Amino acid sequence: MKHLTRLVCLLALGAAGCQSDAPATKTVAPALAAAPAAKAQAAILFFGDSITAGLGVDPDEAYPALIATRVDSLHLPYAVVNAGLSGETTAGGRSRINWVLSRQPVSVFVLELGGNDGLRGLPLTDTRQNLQAIIDTVRLKAPQAKIVLAGMQIPPNMGPAYAADFKKLYAEIATKNKLTLIPFLLENVGGIARLNQRDGIHPTPEGHRLVARTVWRTVQPLL
Repeated sequence: MKHLTRLVCLLALGAAGCQSDAPATKTVAPALAAAPAAKAQAAILFFGDSITAGLGVDPDEAYPALIATRVDSLHLPYAVVNAGLSGETTAGGRSRINWVLSRQPVSVFVLELGGNDGLRGLPLTDTRQNLQAIIDTVRLKAPQAKIVLAGMQIPPNMGPAYAADFKKLYAEIATKNKLTLIPFLLENVGGIARLNQRDGIHPTPEGHRLVARTVWRTVQPLL
């Protein structure tokens, strides 16, 4: 899984630097940049925040890496790219989506963003506009890509009405754009203590395995 780990940091460096707990080595980006030109393999691209990036777990334990293991074991002709960035909002994702899409052809695009918007109580109109802009950019830059939207939910800290509207936003965007929707990416994780880290938000390695199974059930039929 070394190649996947390197791509995690490279994609993050393209916009805001790799925000991993461990410092990135100085040779990662130059080594990849110096690779000879070759026909890029179509990618399953995971575009998200710290949940996708695998904050608090080893890179090989994050759910995109587990998906990569399944893809490799089935000898499927896809690269798996983890473009998760800790702390990312939908506005941040909107600002870096062009750079991320320029790195390789994309076959399946999994969009997992908005959780940080909700936790900060950002206006839902902004979240909706940013997610729509990301979707529009993917359809423009990678028209062949199948888009999967990961639904998100938040605790009612900002009020029950805000939390309910936040949850509905994902179904509405999926319906409007005819996207494949994972209704709630972390379903069955949040209510089981051992599947969450101490912050109560980010999955443990066991939690990531459950997320990977949920995501794989959605992504596999699209390959």
